[in-house]
Order: sequence, then structure tokens, then C-alpha cells
Amino acid sequence: MEAGNHSSVTEFILLGLTEDPVLGVICFVIFLGIYVVTSVGNISIVALVRSCTQFHTPMYLFLSHLAFVDSGCSTSVTPLMLTGFCRHGVAITTTGCEAQLCSVILFGTAECFLLAAMAYDRYVAISLPLLYSTHMSPRVCVLLLGASYLGGCVNAWTFTSCLLSLSFCGPNQIDHFFCDFSPLVKLSCSDVSVLEILPSISSGSILGITGMVIVLSYICILITVLKMPSTEGRHKAFSTCTSHLTAVTLFYGTITFIYVMPKSSYSTDQNKVVSVFYTVVIPMLNPLIYSLRNRDVKEALRKTTLRVSQ
Repeated sequence: MEAGNHSSVTEFILLGLTEDPVLGVICFVIFLGIYVVTSVGNISIVALVRSCTQFHTPMYLFLSHLAFVDSGCSTSVTPLMLTGFCRHGVAITTTGCEAQLCSVILFGTAECFLLAAMAYDRYVAISLPLLYSTHMSPRVCVLLLGASYLGGCVNAWTFTSCLLSLSFCGPNQIDHFFCDFSPLVKLSCSDVSVLEILPSISSGSILGITGMVIVLSYICILITVLKMPSTEGRHKAFSTCTSHLTAVTLFYGTITFIYVMPKSSYSTDQNKVVSVFYTVVIPMLNPLIYSLRNRDVKEALRKTTLRVSQ
């Protein structure tokens, strides 16, 4: 696509979440705490998986990459949002805005593929345990990870190329806390009838494909679990999936609302709230969801903490 004309607009002003200075201070403290927890939690998971041989399995490999993309998505948005709480209206160059959108879409899309890969991993582990080493060999894991990041790059390219095709003649104030696609489209003086649809088609296709993989995987898992003779076996099988199902529900619900539903069906304020959830809150919740429900992770964290404190 041909690049748009940005000559009249060299920077955008992010208006942030609130104009109230008192509320801004409160939000700054809250979101700074969330960002610290997010960073510590995700970095800890990546470090544990890399350093502990007991975690050198496909499930934990995908979990470490999920922690990496969560940390990347949060870092793409939160520091600038925190700046916005300190002063109303944060300036960001058009290039910086494009880079931020590209980064958020890349990490968000990679997360979709990683969640699908984790669902497939659980299906093979529960339904085809004797073939697990074949179906989830190191080569297969590398291919699944490569596909996750490639899918992220392709979707990010779709959004960014559409953004580069837009012309901005003013005003330059974005009613959001980061450079999301929809608020930017509203500021454009170009014909957006086609450009507004392409990202929704791209995101919808990715959500549909990865969502189908997850649903089919869990249907097969459910069939296998229901055939198990012992209650203990069924409980153990379900317990290995609950963390993943929780993460999938939270992430897919918010992403579908933002990038697939018609833009006329929700307001700017609703967009902001849901965007906060998937860019800031979910990256914090994922390491808590996976670690609090996993005895191996909790025990490894405890031992590591004791070793460091000594």
C-alpha cells in the first residue's frame, strides 16, 4: 500500500484515560503497581523455564513465550500511559505511533497463536499420551512458535500498512491512552471505507482459526476425559486445563470486542476500558493464573526465592 501523507501532522497527542488530576494520581499508583507485578511475574516465569530442567517441556516452553509476549504487550503501552497520568496530553510522533500499534498487534496476535498451540499440546498430552513425544517433538514446537510470531508479524503488517495509507490533516488529538487503530481512523481525512474493514478481516480470520483449534482440542479432550474410568484421573486431566481455559476466555473475549465487533456497537469509553484489560490487566493475570494453580511452578519459585535470599 502507498504511504499516506503525514506532512500536516508530525505528532499525535494521546489524551489518556482521565483529565481529572486527582484521579490521574490514583490511576498512576494503581497502574504502576500492575506494571511492576506484570514485569516481575512474566520475567520470573521466563527465567524459571530457562533455568530449571524440570520445565524443559513443550507446555512450559509455550508458557515462557506467552510470558514474553505478555511482557512485550504491556511494555508497549504502560510506560506511555503512566506518563499520561502525570500530565494531560502526551505527545508521540507519527512514527512512534505506528511503531506502538505494530508492537501491540504483533504481541497480541502471537498470544492468540500461542494459546492455540498450548491447547493442542494439552490435547496431545491427554488424548494421545503414547504419541506425545512424536507430535510435540522439538521440531514441531519450533514450527509452532515460528508460526505464532510469523502470524503476529503478518497481522501487524496489515494494520500498519493500512495506517500508513491514511492521511492526517488535523486535528491530532487521540482520545485514547495508546495509538489504537480505531481512534486513529477517526482522525484521518482519507477514505477509510476499505481500510477500516481489512484489519477486522485479518483479525477475525486469525481469531477464527486459532479459536477453532482451541475449541476442537477441548472437544477431543472432553471426549477423552469422559471415557476415563476413574474420577481421580478425570479430575487430574481437567486440572491441567483450567488455567489455560481461564486465560483463553479472558483474552479472546476482550480481543473479539475490540477488533472484530462493529465499531458502531460500542463507545470510545468502552473501547478504553476493554483495551486496558487486554493490554495491561491480562498480562498481569496470566502469570498469576498459571503459577497459582501449578504446584511445580509455586515450588520452583519458593526454592528460587529461598536460594536468592540466602
